[in-house]
Amino acid sequence: MPLTALSLDDKYQSEQGRIYLTGSQALVRVAMLQYLRDQTAGLNTASFISGYRGSPMHNIDKELWRANRFLAERAIHFVPGINEDLAATACLGTQQSSMFGDSTHDGVFAMWYGKGPGLDRSIDAVRHGNMIGSSQHGGVLAVVGDDHAMKSTDVPAASETMFADLQMPMLYPASVQEIIDFGLYGWAMSRFSGAWTGFKIVADTVDAAAPVDGDPHRLKIILPEFEFPEDGVHIRAGDRWNFQETRLRQFKLPAAMAFARANNLNRVVMQSPSPRIGVISSGKAAVDVQQALMELGIDGDQAADLGIVMLQMGMPFPFDGDAVRDFGAGLEEVVVVEEKRRFMESRVRDALYDLPDGRRPRVVGRQDDEGREMLPGCGEFGAEEIARALARRIAHFHTSERITARIDFLEAKAGRAAQRQEMSVNRI
Repeated sequence: MPLTALSLDDKYQSEQGRIYLTGSQALVRVAMLQYLRDQTAGLNTASFISGYRGSPMHNIDKELWRANRFLAERAIHFVPGINEDLAATACLGTQQSSMFGDSTHDGVFAMWYGKGPGLDRSIDAVRHGNMIGSSQHGGVLAVVGDDHAMKSTDVPAASETMFADLQMPMLYPASVQEIIDFGLYGWAMSRFSGAWTGFKIVADTVDAAAPVDGDPHRLKIILPEFEFPEDGVHIRAGDRWNFQETRLRQFKLPAAMAFARANNLNRVVMQSPSPRIGVISSGKAAVDVQQALMELGIDGDQAADLGIVMLQMGMPFPFDGDAVRDFGAGLEEVVVVEEKRRFMESRVRDALYDLPDGRRPRVVGRQDDEGREMLPGCGEFGAEEIARALARRIAHFHTSERITARIDFLEAKAGRAAQRQEMSVNRI
């Protein structure tokens, strides 16, 4: 059988089959795909990318420079920001390009990028950008790299609470493929809702490499029916600031929720004919949950037999309480697995609180039902910590020699790690 001809340029040029690329390269490719999709839809658009490098977003500008010869033919303009604030302000400017009737393009879709502390320092610029809004054929994707463990930053970052405070819809991809898919969803959501779209990235996804589908038209994006105000929700000249909050909270966020539901962004990824234990997770943690079950020797079929199901929240904010109620009603227990803050856990409890007795599950997350720590809130955790937690939650109805042996090994490993003195790093 003849071998398929391959090139390192396939990651940006190929429009069919499987291509291999990193998470950083996926962020470059998704802008190219958006341009191609717009061309097919009869739109003459361009792209503007700006931000400020910082771990784990340290490779995005390098990959854009490397791809420079492909950018112009896809109408992509890359300008690294002097800082995150000016980059965000420039992205806001791109949404104004079609306001006055003299633009050369139907719209400009923008990508802002920065690390978690970069979002902290740029709150004013980003908040104003989200309040003022996006254009109908533009859209803004605000990509933030979070370093949960402070491996390469001097403060921990988990941007869910920041996006919620900004009242900005937020997506959290769990894989390289989802970086591309959610990127396209993110721009479509921004155009539909008139809000910017937050986009959370961690090192495990942006530094990973994986094969992805090369078809730019594989994703079928659905624009739901939604009752917008007569004057719309998009950026406009002469806008009055006191109308912006009402427009954001009463129309833009509900429109984003309608978009997420129509496109199944919050989806059940593990099902069972007799569900009893439900896991709710998002992003990297959702991948870690599935790896944890494999650590315990529980494959998909056995998980279904045991009644273990999982809801992956692709859009943690705005939080879809209806999806959680539909998922959780009638379960014995819901286990919320999330990094850092108890962002989803409190919202899960609120969503399930009014369910009737017999239909309302017990909710555990950072702590178990007896107040003991189940998953750490400091630093980071992975599949091994989740495996230990899940083994305890299912022990009353399922165990095995493999689970016992694996948990003994993980407990011993954790004990040895706790006894080791961590390397001390002094910052001057």
